[in-house]
Amino acid sequence: MTRSLTLTRPDDFHLHLRDGAMLAGIAPETARDFARAIIMPNLVPPVVTGAQAEAYRQRILAALPDSDFVPLMTLYLTEATDPADLVAAHRAGIITAVKLYPAGATTNSASGVRDFDKTRPVFEAMAEAGIPLCVHGEVTDAEIDIFDRESVFIDRVLDPIRGATPGLRVIMEHVTTRDAVDYVRSADADLAATITTHHLIINRNHILVGGIKPHYYCLPVAKREEHRLALLEAATSGDARFFLGTDSAPHSDDKKECACCAAGCFTATHTMPLLAEVFERAGTLDRLDAFCGHFGADFYGLARNAGQLRLERGEDPVMFPAKIETGAGPVTVFDPGFPVHWRVVARS
Repeated sequence: MTRSLTLTRPDDFHLHLRDGAMLAGIAPETARDFARAIIMPNLVPPVVTGAQAEAYRQRILAALPDSDFVPLMTLYLTEATDPADLVAAHRAGIITAVKLYPAGATTNSASGVRDFDKTRPVFEAMAEAGIPLCVHGEVTDAEIDIFDRESVFIDRVLDPIRGATPGLRVIMEHVTTRDAVDYVRSADADLAATITTHHLIINRNHILVGGIKPHYYCLPVAKREEHRLALLEAATSGDARFFLGTDSAPHSDDKKECACCAAGCFTATHTMPLLAEVFERAGTLDRLDAFCGHFGADFYGLARNAGQLRLERGEDPVMFPAKIETGAGPVTVFDPGFPVHWRVVARS
């Protein structure tokens, strides 16, 4: 049995850091193990210009004064996005990608896109400039069942966008269905997907059986077990089109443990030990390094990190903190529901 594992210092290609007191409280949880992360722009108000992205980046760096962590910034796409500002921000090295939220799809997405035809000039400018598009892939039509939103989005929205915009590089973020896995595999180029830690572990039964578990509620919502298994197979397959994006999304407990709770699972604290456990159980521990440290950097055109992360496996389960205390209130750490024997022991 493998007792020690040395990995390329990993990247998180989908991360929520929030702002203010929450940012200060939870940013160190990611920076401890990860070298870089794609930072989500769905603040209130959202990050929609290059100047706002640079200001947010400075706030993140100020929250991590003794860290070498690199935040990779994104812009929040709206129907009023200026293609020239977006391209200028990318050329200046301020942003790495642009994020598409369908209006109303998830946390702080009210400013997202309703009429996708209005964003065609932006997509065309992005394709020409080589700027990746990160996609929250769900429709929000009231008549579409929440468990079908991802597959319908692929057919109604994403495939037409890609067909009309050759060369546009797209990352389907936090995929949750076999449909999405199959769609990514059907593409010849310019399409990839991130997979979260929690969607590799939970299905919809974990949320609903035996009482509603608010800390397992996320968007896109976890699906049937057959879809979780499809995600697990994709993540552990060695296919370079699938890589880690945790979608770690902190909310204070008062916003999770209430009648209408916020969506998000907070996994930043222990994602790497959880993934080591998941990949070990799948018999694919040798593929964890590429999933966390190679494939995402390659797709984004970034150099792989020079640093390393070392994990060790012990006989006794590791005890992780149940909560992270922040100035915005306590944040509950995701509970995988099974013993975890891996821990990070060294970083370089």
